[in-house]
Amino acid sequence: MALSKQRGIGFDERRVLQLLARSKNGHTEAMLRAHGVTTAMLTVLVRDGFATATPEIARGKRPIKSVRMRITDDGRRAIAG
Repeated sequence: MALSKQRGIGFDERRVLQLLARSKNGHTEAMLRAHGVTTAMLTVLVRDGFATATPEIARGKRPIKSVRMRITDDGRRAIAG
């Protein structure tokens, strides 16, 4: 499933990047997984520079750890053409 910046991206990768591009603050890994995105695909997108993964803690009665995914400029270029 390794992506190449020269080869382009596949349908599934494009769909995930489009989801991320539509959101100003990105999405949590949990939300993306609810949309059927695998951890392996997210890992590849981050490894290949199309997305970033930032750990965060939601504060409330109990802190909840999560990972926020955001699209990078390379990811935006990949879905643009």
